[in-house]
Amino acid sequence: MDEDGLDASRFAADDESPSRADTDPESDASADDADGDGPMPNVPDPDPQENDVPEDVQKYARFTKMDGAQYDRVNEFLRDRTYVTAREWAIARLCSDFRTETGVEMTKIGENLPELVPFMTDTYTPQAVNQARASFEEKVRKAGATFLYGAMCDFFTAEELDDVMYESTEVAKFLLEVEGVDLSVEEELEAEERISSVMREVREASEELREREDEE
Repeated sequence: MDEDGLDASRFAADDESPSRADTDPESDASADDADGDGPMPNVPDPDPQENDVPEDVQKYARFTKMDGAQYDRVNEFLRDRTYVTAREWAIARLCSDFRTETGVEMTKIGENLPELVPFMTDTYTPQAVNQARASFEEKVRKAGATFLYGAMCDFFTAEELDDVMYESTEVAKFLLEVEGVDLSVEEELEAEERISSVMREVREASEELREREDEE
């Protein structure tokens, strides 16, 4: 994947100074607002208990490959290739990892965000965590609808759609690898085949639908 420029070293910091987008609670929200997503409050909790870090937080190693990364670099990479921001990506993953039978541990995530994610420097309120998670979900749903429409409306040829799927899969796999997920070659091939199979079914179904409408 290095030949595509998808290398974790892209996120390496040039210096030790804090990221503007992370230290300024309004900077990322303003970027979201400019895209029409609306503001997302990013309010740090006052006086976080830095010396009272839960054991599962101390052991959390999902983003260790991002040590030394700056928020701006991660955010730029994601916004060039996806709809989500670095904040939304990180918090969506944390919400998946810190889910219990009764719900998501949003207070724990918010209070320990700098310990959990190297490129985040502020603590968040549970409300801010929830808003970032909701924004991530909304963007995924909209992106999914956009992609499926593009696949079904006969705008892309089968070959062009395969290219879109390949590029999307490469970015998704890279993000999983950055999160510490080790994908074997067999697992990658199996996932790609499942995706290709589904897309073939989508193309066939859309063709049948258009032909039926033409006959009517």
